[in-house]
Amino acid sequence: MKPRAAFGLSILMSLFSSIVVAVLFVWPWLQALDVRQALIWLVAPHMFLRFIGLSFLVPGVVSASLPRAWAASAGYGDLVAGILAIIAAAALAHAAAWAIAAVWIFNIWGAADLLFAFYKGARVRLEPSSLGAGFYIVTAIVPPLLVSHALIFMLLMRAGP
Repeated sequence: MKPRAAFGLSILMSLFSSIVVAVLFVWPWLQALDVRQALIWLVAPHMFLRFIGLSFLVPGVVSASLPRAWAASAGYGDLVAGILAIIAAAALAHAAAWAIAAVWIFNIWGAADLLFAFYKGARVRLEPSSLGAGFYIVTAIVPPLLVSHALIFMLLMRAGP
């Protein structure tokens, strides 16, 4: 199998399995919770996982052939998403009046960041080998994060204004 095909298949199957887990297990469990409690469970993992994206900026972790423009936007986009996740989770934990607004901001930024990285990766014809160890971020971490963003949007829509 060609590397680009294996890369795409890895992403697709991780996304598919993440959706299956969300539909069968996560969404039914979340619906039984208070919306704010459910949101904190979905936002909290982003506080840790989004900072891993900074590894796209570390030589030796990624290949020198990784396009710098892609690495910078993906790495710094994840940094901002991680910081916004911390703010949103803290606001939810303290029942701040602006907590839902913070979650909206985090979720829009975070989802857009991940989708933009895929778009930009396709535009620059990102070679899977240039990701080095970062290959696992894109194939194993990003798909479940995308699904969690979708679940957060669903909860926010359910929460109303």
